Amino acid sequence: MNDTPGLTEAAAPPSSGPPSPDHAEAVRFYGPDIARDPAGLYEELRRRFGPVAPILLDGDVPAWFVLGYRELHHVTSRPEWFARDCRRWNQWDDIPEDWPLLPYVMWTPSVMFAEGADHQRRAGAIGDALDATDRIDLKALCQQVADGLIDTFSAEGEADLVGQYAHHIPAGVVARLYGIPEGEVPAMVRDILLSLDVTADAGGAHQRLHTRMGNLVADRRRAPRDDVPSRLLLHPAGLSDAEAVIDLLVILAAAQAPTGNWIGNTLRLMLVDDQFSLTLQGGRSSSGEALNEVLWKNTPTQNFIGRWAAQTCELGGRRIRRGDLLVLGLSAANSDPRLHAGLPDIYAGNRAQMSFGHGEHGCPFPAPELATTIARTAVESLLDRLPDVRMAVPPDRLEWRPSVWMRGLFELPVRFTPGR
Repeated sequence: MNDTPGLTEAAAPPSSGPPSPDHAEAVRFYGPDIARDPAGLYEELRRRFGPVAPILLDGDVPAWFVLGYRELHHVTSRPEWFARDCRRWNQWDDIPEDWPLLPYVMWTPSVMFAEGADHQRRAGAIGDALDATDRIDLKALCQQVADGLIDTFSAEGEADLVGQYAHHIPAGVVARLYGIPEGEVPAMVRDILLSLDVTADAGGAHQRLHTRMGNLVADRRRAPRDDVPSRLLLHPAGLSDAEAVIDLLVILAAAQAPTGNWIGNTLRLMLVDDQFSLTLQGGRSSSGEALNEVLWKNTPTQNFIGRWAAQTCELGGRRIRRGDLLVLGLSAANSDPRLHAGLPDIYAGNRAQMSFGHGEHGCPFPAPELATTIARTAVESLLDRLPDVRMAVPPDRLEWRPSVWMRGLFELPVRFTPGR
C-alpha cells in the first residue's frame, strides 16, 4: 500500500504492447491528486526507483520518467539515441484518438519534431531571426507592454497578477515582435491564451492563429519588414511558407505559457518569501535572484514529453526498449540530491538548472536570454509602479494548477495603493 498523495500503483501491467518487466511496478503519473505535491512525488519516485522510474500516463500508457540530473543531461545530449520524432513510438497502435496527451505527442511538420540536418536548418533560422532583435528595443517594448497592462488596473487598488498581468505579457511582446498591427494585438493575445487552455474554445483559437500566421507569412513574403517573420523567410535556410507558419506558432506557444508562469511564480515568491518580501522596494536588486530561484524550485515547465529511444539501451539501471517514450523530469532533475550534495545554496548565481532543457532540442539560443529580459522587465516594472504591492489572501490560499506538466497559479490576488 502506497501512502504518498497522488501516487497510485497500477492494478495490472499496462496492456498496450508487450510491457517491460519493470512496468509491472509502474505508478500512475496522472489523476486528480498527482500534482498536489510535486516535490513529494519526485522524492518518492526517486526513493523507489532511482534516477529513471517506470510510470503510466493517462490510460495506463507506459513510459519512463527521467528524474536524475545526470541521466537527463545524458538523454538530452544524445539525440542519436534519444530522438524527437514521435513516429518511433512503439505504443501508437494502442493510443486512442481522444487520448488527453495526444497534443503533446502527435507529429507535426514543425521544428519540434525535426531531427538531424533538418532540425539544425530550422532551429538555426529561428535562432538567427530572434537574435537580430535589438536588446535595447526589446527591453523598451517589454516596458511598454507591462506599463500598458498595469495602467488597466492601477487605479483599482487590487488585481490578479496572473490573469491580468503575467499571462498577457509574453503574448503581447511576441505579437509586436511579429509586427502584428497594434489594433489586432488584443485579439491575437486572447487567441494565444485560449489555444493553450483545455477548453472547448481552444480548437477554434488555434485555427484562427494558424490562419493569422498564414496571412502574415504571405504578406511578409510579398513585402518584408524588420520583424521576426520576415527574417525567418529571408534566412538562407530557405524555409517554405508552411514551415515558417508552423514554426512561428511553435515560438508563440513556447514563449507564452512558460514565460507567463515564470513571471507569476516569481512575483509570488517575492511577495510571500521573507528573503524577498522585505526588499520589495529594492526589487531591482533581488528580482534576478528570485527569477533564478524559481527556475530551480518552481520551474514553469515541470515535465516534458519527451524523447523516443532510437535503439534499445540502458539508462539509470533500466532497460529502455527501442521506441519507448521518455518523459523529461526537468523539475525533478533540478532537485536531484546528488546535484545539491555539499552545496548549501545552489541557487545563488547558478544557471545550470534544466528549466530550458539542454542539447540540440533544448530552448535554442537566444530564446532563454530573450525570455529572461521579458520576465525580468515584467517583474521590475510591476514593483516600480506598485511599490507597496502585497498579498490580498494568505499564501496558503493560493492554488497551483493541477498539472504535472506546467507549474503555475490559478491567480495571484494583490492589493496596493491606487495610483494613476
